[in-house]
Amino acid sequence: MSYILALDQGTTSSRALVIDHGGRICSRAQKEFEQIFPHPGWVEHRPEDLWSSQASVIAEALAKASLSSENIHAIGITNQRETTIVWDRKTGKPLANAIVWQDRRTTGYCAELKKRGLEKTFREKTGLLLDPYFSGTKLHWILHNIPEAMDKAKQGQLCFGTVDSWLVWKLTGGRKHITDVTNASRTLMLNIHTGQWDEELLGLLEIPPSLLPQVVSCSEVYGMTNCSLFTHPVAISGMAGDQQAALFGQTCTKPGMAKSTYGTGGFMLFNTGEKPVMSRNNLLTTIAYEIKGQKHYALEGSVFVAGAAVQWLRDNLGIIQSSAAIEALAAEVPDNGGVYFVPAFTGLGAPHWDPHARGTILGLTRGTRRAHLARAVLEGIAFQVTDVLKAMEADSETTIQELRVDGGAVVDNLLMQLQADFLEAKVVRPKVAELTALGAAFLAGLSTGYWSSIEEIAGFWKVDRVFSPLLPKEKVASLRQEWSRAVACAKLWGEARL
Repeated sequence: MSYILALDQGTTSSRALVIDHGGRICSRAQKEFEQIFPHPGWVEHRPEDLWSSQASVIAEALAKASLSSENIHAIGITNQRETTIVWDRKTGKPLANAIVWQDRRTTGYCAELKKRGLEKTFREKTGLLLDPYFSGTKLHWILHNIPEAMDKAKQGQLCFGTVDSWLVWKLTGGRKHITDVTNASRTLMLNIHTGQWDEELLGLLEIPPSLLPQVVSCSEVYGMTNCSLFTHPVAISGMAGDQQAALFGQTCTKPGMAKSTYGTGGFMLFNTGEKPVMSRNNLLTTIAYEIKGQKHYALEGSVFVAGAAVQWLRDNLGIIQSSAAIEALAAEVPDNGGVYFVPAFTGLGAPHWDPHARGTILGLTRGTRRAHLARAVLEGIAFQVTDVLKAMEADSETTIQELRVDGGAVVDNLLMQLQADFLEAKVVRPKVAELTALGAAFLAGLSTGYWSSIEEIAGFWKVDRVFSPLLPKEKVASLRQEWSRAVACAKLWGEARL
């Protein structure tokens, strides 16, 4: 028997999963790595840590399944998006730490580009807003702040890549410098209509084209492994950024289908089909996937802090001993007691895009208990997701009937029920929550004939539980109105400090 190996390089950990022909997970391994915070608002990773942790879990997952590289049919890769790495083309040594997607150090540069009236140009070509979230301004920062970086880049000595590029470079022994179209669409440098790097945008960002990887589709054989991890060469044949991989893993392959991933952040994608829909409500237009030359597009909204808010409650305040404990604590009270929590630790993402907003807790009284705060944290996650999905409904002029969910937090039944209540739509949790890794595996297997079609893959998706709305519409409207007031306060705090 042969298997697909899925690599899932995330923001806080690297994972590897072995998947069989029936779409079942045979083994998995996971390893966390260090988060580096050099200054307030800055977030970095050591590129070597991303690789070493990924290499470690590959070996562990194969060992758990009693497999060798000869048993692996193909490799699929999915990754934290926007995180920016620059390395030496000859030595493979990183020039600096990776700048993580959460990092806000380029806020000032983004404001400068906006003042020059350039946001419309970037938006029309890339579907993105000028925000520190994306890779282009991070790459600009590296080139202008790391000694000799720009000179080396102009001489063709450096490679830029998002994490997918870095992993493929390492897996192939430096033979392949590529990125897939979904990761490329998150850089502020790719024209999503042509699928090519855009010369005008590169000029505006002062980025030499020689740095950039080749753009490839999400499902094709890119090359073979050439590293000590594999005694037998294995095809690398599927790649997508984590949120696009989750959309594909959820088999949201038809226009109008939507998914929400609850991880460190929260990420919603809404399939719009073969034509990009430009948002009127501060959402992003992105490439969902490309297979056999056919691109599919999506509307996307990103919430910077979702599961990270629960981690904050655990690690910083010590209110809960484990992330799983929040559900039972929040369930001790029938409502939030008037407490609202806006987790804008690194600003607000869609549909607000306010990098200056900061985390805010409102409505505290002498009667406020730990349980109220725990519930407010869960509600804060669900409210943010609802804001994004309502904007998607407005842009697409459709009503979402069903939201497919995945990610670590979906095991929290209270959170899922709150999401159904606030969205006023069904929330569907599948039996397998590892949809991001499965999406990468499906893309890898499709290109090599391991699976015959998207229809075959869709048959693997099974429902675990459906959460239907229970709260009266009037109550939902009241709660969302109070939430909007809380968000306004979080924004005001940031504005007042400018």
